[in-house]
Amino acid sequence: MPSNSDGRAGHQPTLSGPSRPTPVGDCPDPDADTARAVERALGLYLEERLLEAEAIDTQFAKDLAERVRSLALRGGKRLRAQFAWWGWRAGGGDVAGRGMQSALRLGAALELIQTCALIHDDVMDGSSLRRGAPSLHVDFATDHMQSGLRGDHAAHGRASAILAGDLALAWADDLVADIEADSPTRKRILALWRSMRAEMVAGQYLDMYAQADSSSSEDRALHIALLKTSLYTVERPLALGAVLGGADEGTISALRSAGRSAGIAFQLRDDLLGVFGDPSETGKPAGEDIRSGKLTYLTATARSLSESTGDADSRRALSRAIGNPEISDADLNRLREILERTGAQGRTEAEIYRLLSHSEEELFRVSLPSLVSRHLSTLMGISKGTSRTANTSPMEQHSSAK
Repeated sequence: MPSNSDGRAGHQPTLSGPSRPTPVGDCPDPDADTARAVERALGLYLEERLLEAEAIDTQFAKDLAERVRSLALRGGKRLRAQFAWWGWRAGGGDVAGRGMQSALRLGAALELIQTCALIHDDVMDGSSLRRGAPSLHVDFATDHMQSGLRGDHAAHGRASAILAGDLALAWADDLVADIEADSPTRKRILALWRSMRAEMVAGQYLDMYAQADSSSSEDRALHIALLKTSLYTVERPLALGAVLGGADEGTISALRSAGRSAGIAFQLRDDLLGVFGDPSETGKPAGEDIRSGKLTYLTATARSLSESTGDADSRRALSRAIGNPEISDADLNRLREILERTGAQGRTEAEIYRLLSHSEEELFRVSLPSLVSRHLSTLMGISKGTSRTANTSPMEQHSSAK
C-alpha cells in the first residue's frame, strides 16, 4: 500500500487555503436557468470530492483535484446537461415531484465527462488555452518549472493532465452510479452511459486517425461526426434524461432520432465556422482544422465536387492546403474562395438545414408540453448559427470536444 506523498499514511488534514471550495449560490429554477442549476449541483458534488481528496493527500488535492474542480466550474456551455434536463422533462420529469436532484446530478456527470474530454483533447492537440486560462497540461508544466522540480517540464505537464482527466472521468462514473432510480431504470441508464463513453473515445480516435491517413471520404466524415459529436453531445444525453424521466419507447425513439440529426448538424456548422467564422466569436483561430488536416464534411465535399467536375486547379489547391501547418492567411482566403466556387459551402449549409428539418419533424412525432417543446427546439436549432439558448444567454459556438 503506497503512502501519501508527505509520508504520513492515513493523514487527514483540514481543508484550508486555496483548496477551500467557494459557494455556488442559491438554487435557481432549473427550467428558467438549467445551466446554473446544473452548475450548482456540480459545485456541491465537487465540494465533497475535494474534501475526500484532502483526506487522501494534500498535494494530490491541491495539484489535481482542485484543478479539475476549477476547470469544471469555469464557464462552458453546459449543453449536454441541458439536453439531459430537457430529455428528463420530455420523459415526464416534474420539477414539483421526485427526481429533480437526480436529473441535475445526471447533468453534472455529463459536465465531468466533458471535463475529462477537454483535458485529454488539449493534450492531444497541444492546445495552450482553455476557457480563458492555460490548458491544464500547460499549467502543470509551468508550475513544475517555477517550483524548480527535476525532469522535463512539458512531459510532467502532459502526464499530470492525463491523470487529471482520468480523475474527472472517475468522478463522473461515480456520480452516475449513485443516481437514485429504480433497478430497471438504473440498468438502462448505466447501459447508455457505457455506450456513450465508448462512442466518445471511438470518435476521438477515428478523428485523429483520419488526419494521419489523409482520408477524404464524405461518408467517413459523417460517421466521425456521428460518433464524436452527435451521439455524445445530443442523442445520448437526451436519451439518458428521458429514461430517467420514465419516457415510453416512442418518446425515447423520437428524441434520439431528433438528437442524432441535430448533433450532426452541430458538427457541420462547426466545420463551416472553423473556416469562415470570426475567431473573436468562435473562440478558435480561423483555419485551424485546415492546418491540422482534420477530416471534415466541408473539405471532403469540396474534394469530391472538384473531382466530379474535373476542376484540377481546385483539387491541387485543396491538397496543398489541407494538413499544411504553414499556410498563410492569404492562402486561407483563396481556400475559402475554392470552397465557395466548388459548391462545398452551399452543400454543407443545405445539409445542415436538411438535418435540422428532420430533427424538428421527429420532435413533432411526440406530444410534449409546450415549454419542453420550445426549449428542445431552441437547443437543437443552435447550429443554424443565429439561435440563442433557451435560457436567453448567448451560446458559445459548439465544438465537438471543446
